[in-house]
Amino acid sequence: MKLKCLIVDDELLARKGLEEFVAQTPFLELKGSLGSAIQALEFLKSNPVDIMFLDIQMPNMTGLELIKSLNLPPKVIFTTAYREFALEGFDLNAVDYLLKPFSYPRFLKAIDKVNLMNEPGPIEDSHHIFIKSNGILVRIPVDDIIFVETAKDYVFVHTLSEKYLTLVSLGHIENQLPESKFMRVHRSYLVGLTHVKKIEGSLLYVENHKIRISKNLRKQVYDRIIGDSFIGRF
Repeated sequence: MKLKCLIVDDELLARKGLEEFVAQTPFLELKGSLGSAIQALEFLKSNPVDIMFLDIQMPNMTGLELIKSLNLPPKVIFTTAYREFALEGFDLNAVDYLLKPFSYPRFLKAIDKVNLMNEPGPIEDSHHIFIKSNGILVRIPVDDIIFVETAKDYVFVHTLSEKYLTLVSLGHIENQLPESKFMRVHRSYLVGLTHVKKIEGSLLYVENHKIRISKNLRKQVYDRIIGDSFIGRF
């Protein structure tokens, strides 16, 4: 299901840029692009939306004043050139705060936060997840996932047979996988526990890959993977 979006910004170029970003994102649907908060106030009376991309500094009514005037505002992503309004924006439960100019990957990160708010937590008996890779939705069996690693604004999902690149955060993937089967072993790595073949110091051997364990997570990783199964002594 597509998320319905509204753009509110008094700068034409800013609106056009956001319109292009929305058009590039298959799961977003643009319902309106308006030049003032007053227009948005009227629009929302009969046109509910899921996300509002909202500028703050606008004539007659600011974006902050618009949010305060709404009984049930949509999820708000502020888009502004003024960093000093960030704290007040988050006090109004904004999903994110995009400082102009921002990139498409940064835009997608903000959308990812909306998706996390809309989605339930992981289901322990789920058998697969869907990710978008190279413009295609791919169904991946959970038990096939060896590990997941960050790569700047992307993550790689490594499976027994393939490696997929997708534009979401590692945290988003982690939230969709059953906690009983996966563990964060480093800020950049999420590991499928059943695929760990051996441990050597601070290295995990995950199938044919070596993954370093974060120093501050080493005890938790050892406890989680080995538990009471160790025979002998360290």
